[in-house]
Amino acid sequence: MCGRYAASTEIEDLLTELDIDLDRTGEPARSLLKTPQQPPAGQPDWNVAPTKQAPVVLTRHPRREEDEAAAKGDPARQLRLLTWGLVPSWAKDPGVGARMINARAETVLDKPAFAKAAASRRCLVPADGWYEWQVSPVATDAKGKPRKQPFFIHRGDDSPVTFAGLYEFWRDPSRAADDPDAWLTTYAIVTTAADPGMDRIHDRQPLVLEPGMWADWLDPELTDRGHVQEMLDFAAPGRFAAYPVSTAVNGARSNGPELLEPLPADQLVGVVDPQTGEVLG
Repeated sequence: MCGRYAASTEIEDLLTELDIDLDRTGEPARSLLKTPQQPPAGQPDWNVAPTKQAPVVLTRHPRREEDEAAAKGDPARQLRLLTWGLVPSWAKDPGVGARMINARAETVLDKPAFAKAAASRRCLVPADGWYEWQVSPVATDAKGKPRKQPFFIHRGDDSPVTFAGLYEFWRDPSRAADDPDAWLTTYAIVTTAADPGMDRIHDRQPLVLEPGMWADWLDPELTDRGHVQEMLDFAAPGRFAAYPVSTAVNGARSNGPELLEPLPADQLVGVVDPQTGEVLG
């Protein structure tokens, strides 16, 4: 599963890189966090964790007063701040989102919590890469349990990644219709089987889509199940590289570009090299 990722690209750069029509990251959006998010939502974040808000790309018909495209009925590609952890529209409590941060590509079209979103509310989640924890086959921690080593996984050419995602709207029945916090918009990241080599770190990885797939994935009017399933089945092994990083990333409050620094070889303990299968340290 994907439980942490890095997203350090500035909003201004995302608008260009992802061909955004409408920047809606400045609009008020309900958060589930009890304390202010750090770094603030929309700012570079090297440790995005569930329940945080993060930039997400989606295509929708904008309100008519927003731009000329709306008057023509054209859907617009938007950048918004959404909360990580999908809350189905029928949920009684938004807290269920903390358990729905990922959606499996193999079953997402059939699962009640994700099926409607997979059909017409698909999104892209921009990132630098993601963290995953490798369970050591030989080393144990102070409690005698298998040692877990965090890795940072990224594209081998160092270009940004775009996770396939799903988003959903949840209406809080306890709030008035004109309350700006009456609506909560959330997302989940689609995961798939890990590529050869990367499966030495974890057996799952985010579904990363290529630029040529973005328009179809985001198209809310593309609801053909067969076509959607083809995109969910997408695989292109060999795109990713990985290296061990400090356990500082284990703490959700840790942040900063230093989290992406490779861990020195002399600090590796029972770590399996994802490329060779050799045990290091």
